[in-house]
Amino acid sequence: MVKNTKSGRGYRDLTVKVKTARGRKLSSKLWLERQLNDPYVARAKAEGFRGRAAFKIMEVDDKYRFLVPGARVVDLGCAPGGWLQVAVPRVNALGEKKGKKVGTILGVDLQEVEALAGCQIHQLDFMEDDADEKVKTWLGGKADVVMSDMAASSSGHKQTDHLRIMALCETAAYFAFDVLDVGGTFVAKVLAGGAEGDLQKLLKQKFTSVAHMKPPSSRSDSSEKFVIASGFRG
Repeated sequence: MVKNTKSGRGYRDLTVKVKTARGRKLSSKLWLERQLNDPYVARAKAEGFRGRAAFKIMEVDDKYRFLVPGARVVDLGCAPGGWLQVAVPRVNALGEKKGKKVGTILGVDLQEVEALAGCQIHQLDFMEDDADEKVKTWLGGKADVVMSDMAASSSGHKQTDHLRIMALCETAAYFAFDVLDVGGTFVAKVLAGGAEGDLQKLLKQKFTSVAHMKPPSSRSDSSEKFVIASGFRG
């Protein structure tokens, strides 16, 4: 059922109510209802992005400016490809900005990802021993940016999920140390919950600047935020 009501500013509020089907868990019902009412989900569909997460990296880059023309970018856990879509025009991967350097974008994921113009996409476990060498070979050198929106599968236990995603983020950071060029940037999703301190300490040893940001498109009830480490010391 769709309920339409006019607000004082003349906008129309569309609230989609999803009835709980027999056998459907309440959590599934709430997730579906949230998706249907999420303006970023609707905007992603309208603008042709593969997911609402595209707006998160867009907003983070608008502030910190690491996706610049000519940048060599690695996107870890790139599925479904929303972050790649944002990176393509910003690093000028298709060479459409005349007079600007042409960037290189490499996406890796455990699962197969649909091809995207301007990107190399490889099915790869970045935790493999030789993954860093493969990535540098595909890039033709070291990276300027390593970014990750990865999250471990949810266990339903908040603290366990927090520890899992922080462990994954630390692993991504160590991978970044192996493939980043001097002056490079590491961007990753983390969850607030108490275990971020060790990661921040590690990043401060390796980068000249470490900041955190919760982009506007991140849901208010989510504990996620993004760490932006720039100026890799090498």
